[in-house]
Amino acid sequence: MKIFVESLDKGIWDAIKNGPFIPKLEKDGVSIEKPWFKWTDAENKRAKFDCIAKNIITSALISDEFFKISQCGSSKEMWDTL
Repeated sequence: MKIFVESLDKGIWDAIKNGPFIPKLEKDGVSIEKPWFKWTDAENKRAKFDCIAKNIITSALISDEFFKISQCGSSKEMWDTL
C-alpha cells in the first residue's frame, strides 16, 4: 500500500502517516485554523492529500474492514485503526 500511495504522491503518504495538513494563521501569538476560503493554492493541494488518502484506503477494503473505519475522520486515523 505504501509503495502504491507514494507512487501517486509522497504527500498522500505523509497525510496517512502524520495526519492531515491544516493551514494555520498566527493571531495575537496564537495559532488558529485558517478558514478554507483563505487557503492558498499550495495549502489547498496539501490539504487535499488527506481526502485522496481516505478515498484510496476505503476503495481497497472489503465491507467488514470498511465498517471498522467508517467513523474515522482522517486517513491517519483509518490507517492506525486498520
